[in-house]
Amino acid sequence: MSDTQQRTGWAGWAVFAGIVMIIAGAFDALLGLTAVLQPGTTTIIANGEGTALLLDVAGWGWWHLIIGLAIVLTGIFVLRGATWARVIAIILVALNAISQLGLLGVQPWWSLIVIALDILVIYALTVHGKELQRS
Repeated sequence: MSDTQQRTGWAGWAVFAGIVMIIAGAFDALLGLTAVLQPGTTTIIANGEGTALLLDVAGWGWWHLIIGLAIVLTGIFVLRGATWARVIAIILVALNAISQLGLLGVQPWWSLIVIALDILVIYALTVHGKELQRS
């Protein structure tokens, strides 16, 4: 860091994003692993209007396992200050938030919490991510 660059307190937001990514990614991977280990489970989600959605739990399990592990690894590199990791992290976290919409009917509170955390991570990395590179 040169004399003209000042480290600000906003670098904490980027550290927060990296830590939340590691924790949320681990939870996501565990959720996916439990879904994969359940033998042949299929869930039917119905709404009050007579439509139903057939959900293969193992398919969602693999998705959450893979994206969870990718988020954990990317979170580690975000904490190290890698610029490429911030870009990949925003993409992965946005995909994770979108995938949580599919689970809203099954786990509404968990999905809403994860979506809120994903939005905070996107905010922290887009607005204050460069601070981590300077610190």
